[in-house]
Amino acid sequence: MKSVDYIIKADYLLTMEVDLSVIRDGAVAVTGSDITDAGTFQDISGKYTSEKIIDGRNRVVFPGLINTHSHAAMVYFRGIADDLPLQVWLEQHIWPNEMKWLSSEFVADAVDLACLEMLKAGVTTYSDMYFFQNTSGKQLQKIGMRGVLGSGIIDFPWKDVAETPDDYFTNCEELINAWKGNELVTPCVAPHATFTCSPDKYIRAKELADKYDVPLHTHLAETQYEVAECRKRYGKTPVEHLDSIGFLSERVSAAHCVWLTDREIEILAEKKVGVAHCIESNLKLASGIAPLPKMLNAGVKVAFGTDGAASNNDLSILGEMSTAAKVHKGVSMDATVVDSRTALLMATRNGAEIVGLGNKTGSIRPGKKADIVIANLDKPHLSPLYDIYSHITYCMRPGDIETVMVNGKIVVDKGRATTLDEAEVIEKAKAWQNKIQAT
Repeated sequence: MKSVDYIIKADYLLTMEVDLSVIRDGAVAVTGSDITDAGTFQDISGKYTSEKIIDGRNRVVFPGLINTHSHAAMVYFRGIADDLPLQVWLEQHIWPNEMKWLSSEFVADAVDLACLEMLKAGVTTYSDMYFFQNTSGKQLQKIGMRGVLGSGIIDFPWKDVAETPDDYFTNCEELINAWKGNELVTPCVAPHATFTCSPDKYIRAKELADKYDVPLHTHLAETQYEVAECRKRYGKTPVEHLDSIGFLSERVSAAHCVWLTDREIEILAEKKVGVAHCIESNLKLASGIAPLPKMLNAGVKVAFGTDGAASNNDLSILGEMSTAAKVHKGVSMDATVVDSRTALLMATRNGAEIVGLGNKTGSIRPGKKADIVIANLDKPHLSPLYDIYSHITYCMRPGDIETVMVNGKIVVDKGRATTLDEAEVIEKAKAWQNKIQAT
Protein backbone atom coordinates (compact mmCIF):
# COMPACT_ATOMS: atom_id res chain seq x y z
CA MET A 1 0.00 0.00 0.00
CA LYS A 2 1.09 3.55 -0.71
CA SER A 3 2.03 5.74 2.26
CA VAL A 4 0.38 9.18 2.49
CA ASP A 5 0.79 12.02 4.97
CA TYR A 6 -2.80 12.01 6.23
CA ILE A 7 -5.93 9.93 6.00
CA ILE A 8 -8.93 11.97 7.10
CA LYS A 9 -11.99 9.92 8.03
CA ALA A 10 -15.55 11.19 8.37
CA ASP A 11 -19.09 9.96 8.80
CA TYR A 12 -19.97 12.29 5.91
CA LEU A 13 -17.72 13.40 3.06
CA LEU A 14 -18.91 16.11 0.67
CA THR A 15 -16.51 16.45 -2.24
CA MET A 16 -18.62 19.14 -3.99
CA GLU A 17 -17.84 17.53 -7.30
CA VAL A 18 -20.42 17.54 -10.09
CA ASP A 19 -23.12 15.29 -8.62
CA LEU A 20 -22.91 16.81 -5.09
CA SER A 21 -23.26 13.33 -3.66
CA VAL A 22 -22.83 12.42 0.01
CA ILE A 23 -20.21 9.76 0.76
CA ARG A 24 -21.03 7.95 4.00
CA ASP A 25 -18.06 6.66 6.01
CA GLY A 26 -15.75 8.62 3.71
CA ALA A 27 -12.05 9.38 3.73
CA VAL A 28 -9.52 11.68 2.06
CA ALA A 29 -5.87 10.82 1.49
CA VAL A 30 -3.44 13.76 1.52
CA THR A 31 0.19 13.82 0.40
CA GLY A 32 2.18 17.03 0.75
CA SER A 33 -0.03 19.90 -0.33
CA ASP A 34 -2.28 17.76 -2.51
CA ILE A 35 -5.31 15.54 -2.28
CA THR A 36 -4.21 12.07 -3.34
CA ASP A 37 -7.58 10.33 -3.29
CA ALA A 38 -11.09 10.52 -1.86
CA GLY A 39 -13.85 7.96 -1.41
CA THR A 40 -15.18 5.54 1.16
CA PHE A 41 -12.92 4.72 4.08
CA GLN A 42 -13.01 1.07 3.07
CA ASP A 43 -11.68 1.98 -0.37
CA ILE A 44 -9.05 4.47 0.86
CA SER A 45 -7.79 2.25 3.69
CA GLY A 46 -7.40 -0.57 1.20
CA LYS A 47 -5.02 1.48 -0.96
CA TYR A 48 -3.19 3.80 1.46
CA THR A 49 -1.52 3.79 4.83
CA SER A 50 -0.57 6.70 7.06
CA GLU A 51 0.89 7.40 10.47
CA LYS A 52 -1.57 10.32 10.77
CA ILE A 53 -5.16 9.17 10.64
CA ILE A 54 -7.66 11.81 11.70
CA ASP A 55 -10.67 10.07 13.22
CA GLY A 56 -13.89 11.55 11.89
CA ARG A 57 -16.58 9.93 13.98
CA ASN A 58 -19.56 12.31 14.26
CA ARG A 59 -17.80 14.60 11.80
CA VAL A 60 -18.37 15.98 8.30
CA VAL A 61 -15.58 16.81 5.86
CA PHE A 62 -16.05 19.34 3.08
CA PRO A 63 -13.87 21.71 1.01
CA GLY A 64 -12.60 24.90 2.57
CA LEU A 65 -15.08 27.76 2.23
CA ILE A 66 -14.27 30.65 -0.13
CA ASN A 67 -14.90 34.29 0.78
CA THR A 68 -15.04 35.94 -2.64
CA HIS A 69 -15.21 39.56 -1.49
CA SER A 70 -13.62 41.13 1.55
CA HIS A 71 -11.61 44.05 2.81
CA ALA A 72 -9.81 42.00 5.44
CA ALA A 73 -7.91 44.78 7.21
CA MET A 74 -11.15 46.69 7.79
CA VAL A 75 -11.83 44.22 10.60
CA TYR A 76 -10.29 46.87 12.86
CA PHE A 77 -13.24 49.14 12.03
CA ARG A 78 -15.81 46.55 13.09
CA GLY A 79 -18.70 48.37 14.76
CA ILE A 80 -17.13 51.82 14.46
CA ALA A 81 -20.03 53.35 12.49
CA ASP A 82 -23.15 51.23 12.35
CA ASP A 83 -26.76 51.84 11.31
CA LEU A 84 -25.93 54.42 8.64
CA PRO A 85 -26.59 54.67 4.87
CA LEU A 86 -23.69 53.43 2.77
CA GLN A 87 -22.50 56.79 1.40
CA VAL A 88 -22.64 58.41 4.87
CA TRP A 89 -20.95 55.38 6.43
CA LEU A 90 -18.24 55.36 3.76
CA GLU A 91 -17.53 59.03 3.16
CA GLN A 92 -18.03 60.46 6.65
CA HIS A 93 -16.70 57.63 8.81
CA ILE A 94 -14.74 54.90 7.03
CA TRP A 95 -12.67 56.98 4.61
CA PRO A 96 -11.62 59.53 7.30
CA ASN A 97 -10.53 56.72 9.61
CA GLU A 98 -8.64 54.99 6.81
CA MET A 99 -6.95 58.26 5.91
CA LYS A 100 -5.80 58.57 9.51
CA TRP A 101 -4.80 55.02 10.37
CA LEU A 102 -4.07 53.06 7.21
CA SER A 103 -0.46 51.88 7.15
CA SER A 104 1.55 48.73 6.59
CA GLU A 105 1.62 48.09 10.35
CA PHE A 106 -2.16 48.54 10.61
CA VAL A 107 -2.77 46.12 7.73
CA ALA A 108 -0.36 43.49 9.09
CA ASP A 109 -2.02 43.38 12.49
CA ALA A 110 -5.57 43.62 11.15
CA VAL A 111 -5.06 40.87 8.55
CA ASP A 112 -3.90 38.54 11.33
CA LEU A 113 -7.20 39.10 13.13
CA ALA A 114 -9.26 38.70 9.95
CA CYS A 115 -7.50 35.48 8.98
CA LEU A 116 -7.85 34.09 12.49
CA GLU A 117 -11.59 34.74 12.38
CA MET A 118 -12.01 33.27 8.90
CA LEU A 119 -9.91 30.15 9.45
CA LYS A 120 -11.75 29.30 12.67
CA ALA A 121 -14.97 29.62 10.65
CA GLY A 122 -13.79 27.22 7.93
CA VAL A 123 -12.76 29.83 5.34
CA THR A 124 -9.54 28.71 3.68
CA THR A 125 -9.40 31.28 0.84
CA TYR A 126 -10.44 34.90 0.66
CA SER A 127 -10.48 37.40 -2.19
CA ASP A 128 -9.57 40.88 -1.05
CA MET A 129 -9.63 44.47 -2.26
CA TYR A 130 -7.47 46.87 -0.30
CA PHE A 131 -4.12 48.61 -0.03
CA PHE A 132 -0.69 47.48 1.30
CA GLN A 133 -1.37 44.06 -0.18
CA ASN A 134 2.31 43.14 -0.22
CA THR A 135 2.07 43.26 3.57
CA SER A 136 -1.06 41.09 3.43
CA GLY A 137 0.81 38.57 1.31
CA LYS A 138 3.58 38.29 3.88
CA GLN A 139 1.01 37.67 6.61
CA LEU A 140 -0.70 34.97 4.53
CA GLN A 141 2.63 33.21 4.03
CA LYS A 142 3.18 33.24 7.79
CA ILE A 143 -0.35 32.10 8.59
CA GLY A 144 -0.62 29.52 5.81
CA MET A 145 -3.89 30.80 4.34
CA ARG A 146 -4.82 31.16 0.69
CA GLY A 147 -5.68 34.60 -0.68
CA VAL A 148 -6.42 36.50 -3.88
CA LEU A 149 -5.10 39.94 -3.05
CA GLY A 150 -6.49 42.79 -5.11
CA SER A 151 -4.47 46.00 -5.14
CA GLY A 152 -6.98 48.85 -5.09
CA ILE A 153 -7.26 51.51 -7.80
CA ILE A 154 -9.18 54.79 -7.43
CA ASP A 155 -9.15 58.17 -9.16
CA PHE A 156 -7.72 60.24 -6.32
CA PRO A 157 -4.51 60.14 -4.24
CA TRP A 158 -4.53 58.38 -0.89
CA LYS A 159 -2.31 59.02 2.12
CA ASP A 160 0.81 56.80 2.18
CA VAL A 161 -0.61 54.69 -0.67
CA ALA A 162 -0.52 56.83 -3.82
CA GLU A 163 0.56 60.41 -4.42
CA THR A 164 -0.96 60.26 -7.91
CA PRO A 165 -3.46 57.88 -9.54
CA ASP A 166 -0.61 56.39 -11.58
CA ASP A 167 0.92 55.11 -8.34
CA TYR A 168 -1.96 52.63 -7.94
CA PHE A 169 -0.88 50.91 -11.15
CA THR A 170 2.73 50.86 -9.97
CA ASN A 171 1.53 49.23 -6.74
CA CYS A 172 -0.43 46.65 -8.74
CA GLU A 173 2.53 45.78 -10.93
CA GLU A 174 4.83 45.47 -7.94
CA LEU A 175 2.35 43.16 -6.24
CA ILE A 176 2.09 40.99 -9.35
CA ASN A 177 5.86 40.76 -9.74
CA ALA A 178 6.27 39.86 -6.08
CA TRP A 179 3.61 37.16 -5.82
CA LYS A 180 2.59 35.72 -9.19
CA GLY A 181 3.13 31.96 -9.10
CA ASN A 182 3.16 31.81 -5.31
CA GLU A 183 1.60 28.72 -3.77
CA LEU A 184 -0.78 30.64 -1.50
CA VAL A 185 -0.98 34.23 -2.74
CA THR A 186 -2.56 35.22 -6.05
CA PRO A 187 -2.16 38.89 -7.06
CA CYS A 188 -5.18 40.68 -8.48
CA VAL A 189 -6.00 44.08 -10.03
CA ALA A 190 -8.90 45.79 -8.27
CA PRO A 191 -10.44 49.01 -9.63
CA HIS A 192 -12.82 50.11 -6.88
CA ALA A 193 -16.15 51.09 -8.51
CA THR A 194 -17.68 53.07 -11.35
CA PHE A 195 -18.18 56.13 -9.14
CA THR A 196 -14.53 56.18 -7.96
CA CYS A 197 -12.78 54.99 -11.13
CA SER A 198 -12.93 56.73 -14.49
CA PRO A 199 -13.18 54.62 -17.67
CA ASP A 200 -9.48 55.01 -18.41
CA LYS A 201 -8.63 53.45 -15.03
CA TYR A 202 -10.81 50.45 -15.80
CA ILE A 203 -9.26 50.08 -19.25
CA ARG A 204 -5.72 50.30 -17.82
CA ALA A 205 -6.65 47.80 -15.11
CA LYS A 206 -7.87 45.32 -17.71
CA GLU A 207 -4.75 45.78 -19.83
CA LEU A 208 -2.55 45.14 -16.79
CA ALA A 209 -4.49 42.02 -15.79
CA ASP A 210 -4.41 40.70 -19.36
CA LYS A 211 -0.68 41.36 -19.61
CA TYR A 212 0.10 39.29 -16.52
CA ASP A 213 -2.84 36.86 -16.67
CA VAL A 214 -4.19 37.71 -13.22
CA PRO A 215 -7.77 38.21 -11.95
CA LEU A 216 -9.78 41.45 -11.89
CA HIS A 217 -12.07 42.41 -9.03
CA THR A 218 -14.46 45.36 -8.68
CA HIS A 219 -17.58 46.58 -6.90
CA LEU A 220 -20.53 46.71 -9.29
CA ALA A 221 -24.12 47.99 -9.06
CA GLU A 222 -24.06 47.95 -5.27
CA THR A 223 -26.41 50.88 -4.60
CA GLN A 224 -29.06 53.01 -6.28
CA TYR A 225 -26.68 55.94 -5.83
CA GLU A 226 -24.04 54.15 -7.89
CA VAL A 227 -26.53 53.38 -10.66
CA ALA A 228 -27.78 56.98 -10.74
CA GLU A 229 -24.22 58.37 -10.83
CA CYS A 230 -23.25 56.02 -13.64
CA ARG A 231 -26.30 56.99 -15.69
CA LYS A 232 -25.56 60.67 -15.09
CA ARG A 233 -21.88 60.41 -16.04
CA TYR A 234 -21.97 57.87 -18.85
CA GLY A 235 -25.60 57.47 -19.88
CA LYS A 236 -25.52 53.77 -19.04
CA THR A 237 -26.10 51.45 -16.12
CA PRO A 238 -22.92 50.15 -14.40
CA VAL A 239 -22.86 46.76 -16.15
CA GLU A 240 -23.65 48.33 -19.53
CA HIS A 241 -20.94 50.94 -18.95
CA LEU A 242 -18.21 48.42 -18.12
CA ASP A 243 -19.33 46.23 -21.01
CA SER A 244 -19.16 49.18 -23.42
CA ILE A 245 -15.50 49.86 -22.55
CA GLY A 246 -14.55 46.19 -22.92
CA PHE A 247 -13.84 45.54 -19.25
CA LEU A 248 -16.05 42.52 -18.62
CA SER A 249 -14.78 38.97 -19.08
CA GLU A 250 -14.37 35.65 -17.30
CA ARG A 251 -11.38 37.22 -15.57
CA VAL A 252 -13.69 39.56 -13.62
CA SER A 253 -15.36 38.92 -10.28
CA ALA A 254 -17.90 41.61 -9.43
CA ALA A 255 -18.99 42.26 -5.86
CA HIS A 256 -22.61 42.94 -4.88
CA CYS A 257 -24.54 43.31 -8.19
CA VAL A 258 -27.64 44.38 -6.30
CA TRP A 259 -29.30 46.75 -8.76
CA LEU A 260 -29.37 44.87 -12.06
CA THR A 261 -31.72 45.00 -15.01
CA ASP A 262 -32.63 41.79 -16.81
CA ARG A 263 -30.39 42.87 -19.67
CA GLU A 264 -27.47 43.39 -17.30
CA ILE A 265 -27.95 39.87 -15.95
CA GLU A 266 -27.80 38.60 -19.53
CA ILE A 267 -24.55 40.53 -20.09
CA LEU A 268 -22.96 39.06 -16.95
CA ALA A 269 -23.91 35.57 -18.12
CA GLU A 270 -22.69 36.17 -21.68
CA LYS A 271 -19.34 37.57 -20.51
CA LYS A 272 -18.98 34.85 -17.83
CA VAL A 273 -18.45 37.41 -15.07
CA GLY A 274 -18.48 35.89 -11.58
CA VAL A 275 -20.55 37.59 -8.89
CA ALA A 276 -19.76 37.85 -5.17
CA HIS A 277 -23.09 37.92 -3.34
CA CYS A 278 -22.67 39.85 -0.06
CA ILE A 279 -26.16 39.66 1.35
CA GLU A 280 -25.45 40.49 4.99
CA SER A 281 -23.49 43.65 4.19
CA ASN A 282 -26.13 44.70 1.65
CA LEU A 283 -28.89 44.17 4.22
CA LYS A 284 -27.07 46.02 6.99
CA LEU A 285 -26.26 49.04 4.81
CA ALA A 286 -29.80 48.95 3.34
CA SER A 287 -28.29 48.71 -0.14
CA GLY A 288 -30.93 46.24 -1.29
CA ILE A 289 -31.15 42.53 -2.10
CA ALA A 290 -29.39 41.21 -5.20
CA PRO A 291 -31.53 39.18 -7.64
CA LEU A 292 -29.72 35.94 -6.87
CA PRO A 293 -32.33 33.47 -8.19
CA LYS A 294 -32.54 35.41 -11.47
CA MET A 295 -28.76 35.37 -11.82
CA LEU A 296 -28.52 31.66 -11.12
CA ASN A 297 -31.35 30.88 -13.55
CA ALA A 298 -29.60 32.94 -16.24
CA GLY A 299 -26.38 30.96 -15.79
CA VAL A 300 -24.37 33.58 -13.90
CA LYS A 301 -21.84 31.96 -11.59
CA VAL A 302 -22.44 33.39 -8.11
CA ALA A 303 -20.60 32.80 -4.85
CA PHE A 304 -20.58 34.36 -1.38
CA GLY A 305 -18.59 37.26 0.03
CA THR A 306 -18.73 38.87 3.43
CA ASP A 307 -17.52 42.34 2.44
CA GLY A 308 -15.50 43.98 5.23
CA ALA A 309 -16.26 43.39 8.89
CA ALA A 310 -16.92 47.12 9.16
CA SER A 311 -20.17 46.58 7.28
CA ASN A 312 -21.16 42.98 8.04
CA ASN A 313 -20.00 42.76 10.97
CA ASP A 314 -18.35 39.35 10.78
CA LEU A 315 -16.43 37.28 8.24
CA SER A 316 -18.50 34.09 8.35
CA ILE A 317 -19.41 32.43 5.07
CA LEU A 318 -21.61 30.00 7.01
CA GLY A 319 -23.61 33.05 8.05
CA GLU A 320 -23.88 34.29 4.47
CA MET A 321 -25.14 30.88 3.33
CA SER A 322 -27.86 30.72 5.94
CA THR A 323 -28.99 34.31 5.48
CA ALA A 324 -29.07 34.11 1.68
CA ALA A 325 -30.90 30.79 1.55
CA LYS A 326 -33.63 32.13 3.84
CA VAL A 327 -33.94 35.74 2.66
CA HIS A 328 -34.31 34.81 -1.01
CA LYS A 329 -37.05 32.34 -0.12
CA GLY A 330 -38.91 35.11 1.69
CA VAL A 331 -38.39 37.76 -0.98
CA SER A 332 -39.41 35.47 -3.85
CA MET A 333 -42.19 33.73 -1.88
CA ASP A 334 -40.69 30.48 -3.17
CA ALA A 335 -39.30 28.01 -0.61
CA THR A 336 -37.40 26.10 -3.31
CA VAL A 337 -34.94 28.83 -4.32
CA VAL A 338 -31.30 28.73 -3.11
CA ASP A 339 -31.63 25.25 -1.63
CA SER A 340 -29.00 23.96 0.78
CA ARG A 341 -26.96 22.16 -1.89
CA THR A 342 -26.83 25.31 -4.02
CA ALA A 343 -25.73 27.32 -0.99
CA LEU A 344 -22.78 25.05 -0.21
CA LEU A 345 -21.85 24.85 -3.90
CA MET A 346 -21.74 28.65 -4.01
CA ALA A 347 -19.58 28.70 -0.87
CA THR A 348 -17.05 26.21 -2.24
CA ARG A 349 -16.63 25.27 -5.89
CA ASN A 350 -18.37 28.34 -7.35
CA GLY A 351 -16.28 30.59 -5.12
CA ALA A 352 -13.01 29.04 -6.19
CA GLU A 353 -13.96 29.27 -9.86
CA ILE A 354 -14.96 32.93 -9.85
CA VAL A 355 -11.70 34.03 -8.19
CA GLY A 356 -9.63 32.05 -10.68
CA LEU A 357 -8.66 29.15 -8.40
CA GLY A 358 -11.03 26.47 -9.66
CA ASN A 359 -8.11 24.26 -10.66
CA LYS A 360 -6.65 24.43 -7.14
CA THR A 361 -9.43 24.43 -4.58
CA GLY A 362 -13.20 24.49 -4.05
CA SER A 363 -13.78 20.72 -4.22
CA ILE A 364 -12.16 17.54 -2.96
CA ARG A 365 -10.67 15.52 -5.77
CA PRO A 366 -7.26 14.01 -6.58
CA GLY A 367 -4.77 16.62 -7.75
CA LYS A 368 -6.40 19.60 -6.07
CA LYS A 369 -4.86 21.28 -3.05
CA ALA A 370 -5.75 19.90 0.35
CA ASP A 371 -7.93 22.78 1.59
CA ILE A 372 -10.24 20.81 3.86
CA VAL A 373 -12.62 21.49 6.75
CA ILE A 374 -13.72 19.07 9.45
CA ALA A 375 -16.79 20.04 11.47
CA ASN A 376 -18.05 18.41 14.66
CA LEU A 377 -21.66 17.20 14.35
CA ASP A 378 -21.93 16.05 17.95
CA LYS A 379 -23.77 19.22 19.02
CA PRO A 380 -27.32 19.85 20.29
CA HIS A 381 -28.14 22.23 17.42
CA LEU A 382 -26.94 19.64 14.89
CA SER A 383 -29.04 16.78 16.25
CA PRO A 384 -30.88 14.83 14.96
CA LEU A 385 -29.40 14.73 11.47
CA TYR A 386 -31.41 13.77 8.38
CA ASP A 387 -29.78 15.89 5.64
CA ILE A 388 -26.16 16.95 6.02
CA TYR A 389 -26.44 19.73 3.43
CA SER A 390 -29.42 21.18 5.29
CA HIS A 391 -27.51 21.13 8.58
CA ILE A 392 -24.48 22.92 7.15
CA THR A 393 -26.60 25.63 5.54
CA TYR A 394 -29.22 26.21 8.23
CA CYS A 395 -27.72 25.00 11.52
CA MET A 396 -23.93 25.01 11.48
CA ARG A 397 -21.97 27.74 13.28
CA PRO A 398 -18.31 28.77 13.08
CA GLY A 399 -17.77 27.21 16.52
CA ASP A 400 -18.55 23.79 15.06
CA ILE A 401 -15.44 23.95 12.85
CA GLU A 402 -12.85 21.74 14.51
CA THR A 403 -10.00 21.18 12.06
CA VAL A 404 -8.92 23.23 9.05
CA MET A 405 -6.24 22.24 6.56
CA VAL A 406 -4.82 24.58 3.92
CA ASN A 407 -2.38 23.34 1.30
CA GLY A 408 -1.95 20.12 3.24
CA LYS A 409 -1.07 21.78 6.56
CA ILE A 410 -3.29 21.88 9.62
CA VAL A 411 -3.86 25.53 10.55
CA VAL A 412 -6.73 24.95 12.99
CA ASP A 413 -6.57 21.95 15.31
CA LYS A 414 -9.33 21.16 17.82
CA GLY A 415 -10.69 24.65 17.25
CA ARG A 416 -7.41 26.47 17.95
CA ALA A 417 -5.15 28.17 15.42
CA THR A 418 -1.76 26.54 15.01
CA THR A 419 0.04 29.34 13.14
CA LEU A 420 -1.25 32.36 15.06
CA ASP A 421 -1.08 33.22 18.75
CA GLU A 422 -4.76 33.92 19.35
CA ALA A 423 -4.26 35.86 22.58
CA GLU A 424 -1.59 38.06 20.98
CA VAL A 425 -3.76 38.78 17.94
CA ILE A 426 -6.69 39.86 20.13
CA GLU A 427 -4.46 41.98 22.38
CA LYS A 428 -3.15 43.83 19.31
CA ALA A 429 -6.72 44.46 18.22
CA LYS A 430 -7.52 45.96 21.62
CA ALA A 431 -4.42 48.17 21.43
CA TRP A 432 -5.52 49.50 18.02
CA GLN A 433 -9.03 50.04 19.39
CA ASN A 434 -7.61 52.20 22.18
CA LYS A 435 -5.60 54.28 19.67
CA ILE A 436 -8.57 54.81 17.39
CA GLN A 437 -10.96 55.63 20.23
CA ALA A 438 -8.54 58.12 21.76
CA THR A 439 -8.78 60.47 18.75
